[in-house]
Amino acid sequence: MKRREAREKAIQTLFQLDNTELLSVDEAITYVTEEPANPFYEQLVRGTVQNKDEIDKAIVGELENWSLDRLPKIERTILRLAIYELLFNKEVPHRVVLNEAIELCKTFGDEKSGRFVNGVLSKFAES
Repeated sequence: MKRREAREKAIQTLFQLDNTELLSVDEAITYVTEEPANPFYEQLVRGTVQNKDEIDKAIVGELENWSLDRLPKIERTILRLAIYELLFNKEVPHRVVLNEAIELCKTFGDEKSGRFVNGVLSKFAES
């Protein structure tokens, strides 16, 4: 599984977890991937879930005229994944994280999603 595909699967898994309280992380991973889980994919999912409170605080700190609850679910999920990578996964360059987040917006969101996510993430890349 390539990293882009791992990120796409991670978004699907995190979206599932955000929209139902019935699934555990392991159940969500199994639901999204029928094959044995890729280590990078699992790291993205588990890391984002484990650090969600800190990630959400970081997002809220950079939102202007928005609350976390008001964000569309897909944008919130993409931001969480990208910020997890920016804050906790130092092996991926920031520009790669930003580009991947924008590509995820193109896949799962719309034109406005990409611009919004890029605007929020660019504040993290500056710091």
